[in-house]
Amino acid sequence: MSHGGYEAISRELFRSLKAQRLLLEYDDERSGSFAPLRDVPDDKFVILGLITTKRSQLESVPTLRQRITEASRHIARERLGISPQCGFASSVVGNNISAEGQRQKLELVVKTAREMWG
Repeated sequence: MSHGGYEAISRELFRSLKAQRLLLEYDDERSGSFAPLRDVPDDKFVILGLITTKRSQLESVPTLRQRITEASRHIARERLGISPQCGFASSVVGNNISAEGQRQKLELVVKTAREMWG
């Protein structure tokens, strides 16, 4: 529902939040670069929302691995995780993804996580 990277808010917001985990949307170019991840304090863990729930097309594991590697240039890979970018209904009207498509996306999360973190 909005757009723009985290650059304008990352330094102040990431450091002031009491949360231990930050779930950040990174499923398309409107989310900006991974550079703001350098502002995440050492006591926080980041979940990269790399898998879109806006459309049913599946991302590729090689592309997801590449994006995680790119993010790990700004924050240690051990402090990263992967997830869908949001729930499967990011607005009141929801997203047109079948139950089977949702299952496939969740399986993609598991497969990618196993490849990246064991």
